[in-house]
Amino acid sequence: MTSQTIIYPARAVHTMDPSRPAAQAVAVREGRIRAVGSLDELLGYPDCVVDERYRHKVIVPGFVEAHAHAGSGGMWDGQVYVGYFDRTDPQGTVWPGCRDAQAILRRLREALEQLEPGAPLKAWGLDNIYFPDTRILARELDSVAEDRLVQITHANGHVAVVNSATLRAAGIDGSTQVQGVEKYPDGTPTGELREFAALGLVHELFGGGLLELSEKSLRNFAQDAVNHGVTTITDLGSMRPLSEEGRRDYSDTVDEHFPVRLNVFQFGMGLGTGPLAEQTARQLAGIRTLGHEKLRFGHVKLMLDGSIQGFTARLQEPGYLGTRENGIWNTTPEEFEAAFSAFHQAGLLIHVHCNGDQASELFLDTLEKVLTKHPRPDHRHTMTHSQLTTQAQYRRAAALGACANIFSNHLWFWGDQHADKILGIDRASRMNAARSALRAGVPISLHCDTPVTELNPLQTMKHAVTRLTPSGRVLGDHERISVEQALHAVTLGAAYMLKMDHEVGSIEAGKRADLAILDEDPFEVEPEALGGIQVHGTLLGGVPQQARHGAALQGRR
Repeated sequence: MTSQTIIYPARAVHTMDPSRPAAQAVAVREGRIRAVGSLDELLGYPDCVVDERYRHKVIVPGFVEAHAHAGSGGMWDGQVYVGYFDRTDPQGTVWPGCRDAQAILRRLREALEQLEPGAPLKAWGLDNIYFPDTRILARELDSVAEDRLVQITHANGHVAVVNSATLRAAGIDGSTQVQGVEKYPDGTPTGELREFAALGLVHELFGGGLLELSEKSLRNFAQDAVNHGVTTITDLGSMRPLSEEGRRDYSDTVDEHFPVRLNVFQFGMGLGTGPLAEQTARQLAGIRTLGHEKLRFGHVKLMLDGSIQGFTARLQEPGYLGTRENGIWNTTPEEFEAAFSAFHQAGLLIHVHCNGDQASELFLDTLEKVLTKHPRPDHRHTMTHSQLTTQAQYRRAAALGACANIFSNHLWFWGDQHADKILGIDRASRMNAARSALRAGVPISLHCDTPVTELNPLQTMKHAVTRLTPSGRVLGDHERISVEQALHAVTLGAAYMLKMDHEVGSIEAGKRADLAILDEDPFEVEPEALGGIQVHGTLLGGVPQQARHGAALQGRR
């Protein structure tokens, strides 16, 4: 790394630093921001050279994604994408979406022809809510393969569908009483499995879970980040950090040439109410020093409920539309409190999956109880997803010092379904209430939760700013936020809830030179066009990283 100061002039520089929000150029030295200002100002610094490569580009802070899953980088190898919307893989290739059930079955049959004899068929991205008249269940999958194991994981990651051969191999039948094993009126399993208890019945049959980690998946994950301007990203919920071997899965790959900073959160559930939570907390506290500037351990993720569009999220009154029962808790309140208290006392940062407002309420009840017993300033514990958090809950979250990582992408991918089939227009219009959170004084970020939705902060900004659905309606006009607020959320806002805002998230002297290089200016395009801005690449610690953008994959309808 050169000790020279390299000046990068640009068409525009947006810093997210209120003391100097806009500039003409950025000066970088030894991996950090040396200064920001006009070109004439920066040329006054000693030992500087001008690099013109970004003169016609727009520079913003590198995007920070505080809720993603590293295993998503490996899902394109050995698994078949059957989602409703077009999707871009880490190499930049666009996979067309499957817009009807028959397209899904055709793609599965095509994939089956490429498999070795006897190998299981795994696919992902399904959501039956798009196909109410022709749902994909066991009987439909049997038409693809009767004697081979088949599993499709829903886009939300909380539900899967398997065929009859898989049900037989797992010993699932009409007598199975595990919560989440869905059945027809006659008691026969439908093949749909909801949440962890039910999904665990078939886990071993498919050689591991949806988000398997490997060197290749990590590198794909990182390239996907570069393609979308992300310089700091999170693997939110891994079982590996507690063992030396598991940490090597990351440390052997995340080296000095790795093109993104990675925060690894331990998945902290299933610890019961005994001493195991405290033991785990001590272990996690002890490994915080084992990472480096590109790899961080020591945070923890907890999970309360499931998925709203999967009808497994926990909702307060008036609940789901119609007579559908409430969702599924993935932990008991007692177990959650024991884990939360242990990790909090150990000084760890906790992000908690809260989709429904009943989950948000339990999070806030527990946070208040734990803070009363064990006060801790600047904890930054976070409700992640925070989709149905109410006005009163946001006021309470602000009082308790909590953050909210809001899943605005849902407004597009499931907004019409939320309004018409799941929640009703009133509650759907109040979902992902970023403006209410900001008005209450709650620090926010916006996230993608890849692979649930595509890793693309500019697209996520668009959804929070426009709140448009595919049918063209605006779902909650009064919850729209400005482009500036959205850009802050995916840069400094996310950095704050990762406790990294002193290092990344804005372009300020002394911070790491992590930048996103854009072809267009987010403040000059129409809000609906934000997601179409192409990312040229990034700088990570001053080192240029090139984005990859490919073409549509033909013949995949």
